[in-house]
Amino acid sequence: MLPALPVEAISAREAEMAAAGKGETPSGERSSGKKTRGTRSAPAGPAGRRGAAKSGQAGKTAGKAPKARKAGGRANGEAAAKAAELPVREGEGHWTAAELAEVRAGLEKQIAALRAEIAASASQIAEGDTSEGAGDDQADAGAKTYEREHELALSYNSQDLLTQIERAVQRMDGGTYGTCESCARPIGKARLQVFPRATLCVTCKQREERR
Repeated sequence: MLPALPVEAISAREAEMAAAGKGETPSGERSSGKKTRGTRSAPAGPAGRRGAAKSGQAGKTAGKAPKARKAGGRANGEAAAKAAELPVREGEGHWTAAELAEVRAGLEKQIAALRAEIAASASQIAEGDTSEGAGDDQADAGAKTYEREHELALSYNSQDLLTQIERAVQRMDGGTYGTCESCARPIGKARLQVFPRATLCVTCKQREERR
């Protein structure tokens, strides 16, 4: 048999068990049944607000990016479809958007160069008109007249060439580029890549030159 515990020890054990059943601490104090409330977080400072604003802007930018890609893809698709609709001769492949853009870039470069050349020529002709003197002899007057007529002829040729090139660009925009203006047949992709301002096919051009 186990030795009997003292009466004081049994009474203290029972008191602790009874206190535990009532929710009290061994010292006799009741444990609080209230839950501890969490402390409120301090309001975000300027740095926090700036970070939130940047995050919002980044979200908006990320949302716009797919729309921009869709718009770019739609434009590329329309350009490819427009190029493929241009007429070609039998045996030739259809125009691609890149090929048509390359031809157009070359035409626009020629337009810029011709406009600058025409402006410079007009300036030289105007200076020649004001610099003519009344004391020039017949030889000098004749030479100046010849030079002026030569410059005028070059200016007219440049102007005519500029008109042809601008017309070719307009035909691209109108969807009629590559169609012969005489017989309405395809001019030919290979011919236009070499001579992009052509408006007549080879047969109609040869017929025109024989007249």
